[in-house]
Amino acid sequence: MFSKVLISDDLGSINQGVISVLEGLGIENIHQVQYCDDAFLKIKRAELDAKPFDLFITDLSFIKDHRAQKFESGSDLIKALKQDLPNLNIIVYSVEDRLQKVRLLLNEYKINAYVCKGRRGLIELEKAIQFVYDKDIFLSPQVAQALTPKTNLEIDNYDIQVVKLLSTGLSQEEISQKFKDNNISPNSLSTIEKRLNKLRIQFKANNAIHLVAIVKDLGLI
Repeated sequence: MFSKVLISDDLGSINQGVISVLEGLGIENIHQVQYCDDAFLKIKRAELDAKPFDLFITDLSFIKDHRAQKFESGSDLIKALKQDLPNLNIIVYSVEDRLQKVRLLLNEYKINAYVCKGRRGLIELEKAIQFVYDKDIFLSPQVAQALTPKTNLEIDNYDIQVVKLLSTGLSQEEISQKFKDNNISPNSLSTIEKRLNKLRIQFKANNAIHLVAIVKDLGLI
């Protein structure tokens, strides 16, 4: 079983529930933090000290602290950690149940398990820890479809790139040029226009600003 675990959640009551699950599995070396930046620093410090964590359990949403935070969400934190420590085992424990968000975390950030908080949350978390220890992936039933092929209502990485650039204030022409400069294809202006039109219809957005707001609310950018 895992020997050293870090929990990151801004609610102490949630942390205590997770700790009870870990202790029930015989894990004694348990640490907890309430903010993403603290989690990042603690994990990196442990690596430098050659006493690394072998499991990280984190929420996705955190109440803002009075301090400026480099990582504003669990997703940002996971992305940074996986870039530096690709073999770190990560379990997300969250109320979020949007398939697009879960699929992004699985496919792009390579998390090991996704557990939905709820009445059976701690029971499923215990299963998830066992699954991940056995080198398997675990998903709560509510989000299990994240491992199935995408539906027509979902957007791919290319679409996310387009909307992300749109959210920074770039025009369609500027997005097209940026893609050309970075050898990203397709990169024609007509393609960018068609993609954005498709997304506006798909998400029932009134305009580009509304589209960006919807995609941000889904946590995709």
